[in-house]
Amino acid sequence: MTSPDGAIELSIVIPCYNEEENVQAICAAVAAEAERHVQSYEIILIDNESTDRTRLLMRHLCAEHPHIRAIFNNRNYGQMRSPTYGIYQAEGAAVIGMCADFQDPPEMIGAFVKQWRAGAQIVLAQRRSERTSPLLGLIRRLGYGLLGRYGDYPVIPGATGFGLYDREVVDTLAAWNEPEPFFRGMLVESGFRMAIMPFDRPERAAGETKNNVAALYSFALSGLAGSGKSLLRLPIPLALLAAAAVVPLAVGTVAAALIGGAVWPLLGLTVATAMFAIILLFLGLLGEQVRMLAERSRNVPLVIEQERLNFPAGRARPADRTLVRRP
Repeated sequence: MTSPDGAIELSIVIPCYNEEENVQAICAAVAAEAERHVQSYEIILIDNESTDRTRLLMRHLCAEHPHIRAIFNNRNYGQMRSPTYGIYQAEGAAVIGMCADFQDPPEMIGAFVKQWRAGAQIVLAQRRSERTSPLLGLIRRLGYGLLGRYGDYPVIPGATGFGLYDREVVDTLAAWNEPEPFFRGMLVESGFRMAIMPFDRPERAAGETKNNVAALYSFALSGLAGSGKSLLRLPIPLALLAAAAVVPLAVGTVAAALIGGAVWPLLGLTVATAMFAIILLFLGLLGEQVRMLAERSRNVPLVIEQERLNFPAGRARPADRTLVRRP
């Protein structure tokens, strides 16, 4: 749905991967909310090489609704590159990024738009709570704690990136040319005027979540690197193994002290193992920095499209841009 002059007030970008149970319902819900709150809108679905019927359903949606557009990636580019690429393809004066599984409630679209019209350039939803396993909850808390303590900018716990971004924000971040964009962090780092909207995250509507421990680990490390560059990350899991070995060594040292055993050899081994873990950790972080510098020098696109549907003929294609930067 566009205005008479062809301008689009709001773009809603929905990344998909094996969402055959949700894609039609989320488009219907998003369209209903958008029609209530804006004059014109588009919905952009970007598929990360789904293996179920998601792409077929996306084709049907595009055939029935001209305001729904689709991008099919030629492979799975992970949970950072593909959603961010979709956002950079949007043309709306404001852009909303959200998941396809209803864990990001479409009912918040009106509140986002209201905050944007009031002057906020970024409106971020902040999850109050979430049902998850104790292990995933611990990983999230540790991650937020480390980022909050050592990050270059403030971290917003519970903010997944679900929210609204002004056109100026999107264009600015696209020009940063990040090869593996941590978009939710980039939003905070940009320093634009921000409004935070707490919400209670509902259960996933259907299907299975893709955010298991392995996915979160990959996400935290900015996706998989090339086969050669992956060796730069090897010190990090080795550091974790060494750190895990420190615990039984420390327990053994205390036990030896209590029973009058050989304390000093065990204490020396414990300290040496701990120092080894710390050194490996910093080597891994240095390797990650080197990897990111190498990625920036390659100037590769975030994704390579296999096909796109329902985009206007005048809309610039990725081949016409350096990465995804706008002219």
